[in-house]
Amino acid sequence: MKTSFIYTGIRVKDMKESIDFYTKVLGMKLIGKSKIPIAKGDVANLITEGGEFSLELNHYSKASKYDSRYTVGEGLDHLAFGVDDLDGLIAKAKKMGHPTVAEMKTEKSGWVYIKDPNGIWIELCQT
Repeated sequence: MKTSFIYTGIRVKDMKESIDFYTKVLGMKLIGKSKIPIAKGDVANLITEGGEFSLELNHYSKASKYDSRYTVGEGLDHLAFGVDDLDGLIAKAKKMGHPTVAEMKTEKSGWVYIKDPNGIWIELCQT
């Protein structure tokens, strides 16, 4: 089963302020923004100049079950991995004690999340 690390997602307190920081201070390029209604959140995707690193900014509304009190240093939202056999990896992870903690599916795509031993959310995307 092949996986590839595809990006890092961090939770932010203020989307506009965060986009301004990553684009104006660090020179990243905003390549897209979208709403994720199922999570009641907003997402912004940025890349570095050469495109070798992708950063996803996540902001959740107060109505989202994913919104929690923000603590400095706790902003890592999740790590994302592309997976060539999503169902196979989900079954393997479950067998090893890491069941699915969330599934978000739309008409066009879907994401499945498990937790690592430290409680960090790991997003699995079919590639």
